[in-house]
Amino acid sequence: MVDVVKVEEHPRYKGVYIVELEDGSLRLATRNLVPGQRVYGERLYHYEGIEYREWNAYRSKLAAALLKGLEELPIREGDRILYLGIASGTTASHVSDIVGGKGRIYGVEFAPRVMRDLLLVVQDRRNIYPILGDARFPEKYRHLAESVNGLYADVAQPEQASIVARNAKVFLEDGGYMLMAIKARSIDVTTEPSEVYRREIEVLESSGFEIIDVVHLDPFDRDHAMIYARYRRNKA
Repeated sequence: MVDVVKVEEHPRYKGVYIVELEDGSLRLATRNLVPGQRVYGERLYHYEGIEYREWNAYRSKLAAALLKGLEELPIREGDRILYLGIASGTTASHVSDIVGGKGRIYGVEFAPRVMRDLLLVVQDRRNIYPILGDARFPEKYRHLAESVNGLYADVAQPEQASIVARNAKVFLEDGGYMLMAIKARSIDVTTEPSEVYRREIEVLESSGFEIIDVVHLDPFDRDHAMIYARYRRNKA
């Protein structure tokens, strides 16, 4: 059992908490929507009758982006989010904690084996709706999700920005936000990461996105960056 000194909401990121431990160390955490449930072996902390889950930046690119000073965390309680590349649900489970019982996450995953792991997570996390599908073809799962005010992407494929743009055109509301984790080596292993990021940003901007912030995720994830943007349909 880890002794917790105090838990406070993060001064910049709503729905994210800072846990101070007895040894003086600090941990990012979210309030556990499903008390008692661990998703990826993370630590659980208890403070004043509430359970929190440690948000490990070495396991979650979004947590890494927060520790690297992302301008804003746009995710709010009650949001509807399309999550491309949800995998086994590590980051999505923390997003699930933040959006809460009134929120919805439509999680698209291509790999059936990974989807089986996700299904174990969503048995109790009822705000995650798993979709087995290919993010390159959003029209094929259009009937399985509603319009959303947020889009999160971690698909690690070439032409990732184009994939995001196609999904935004189908699902994302005007003014909706987008968070995209880019793995430069998955897009082009022969090009410097900074050039890969620049090209992907150009694709996003030409597709109606206004870039708000870009943070590099080293040392948590080498050759990765997180892009935060807003979508303007009249510019798409």
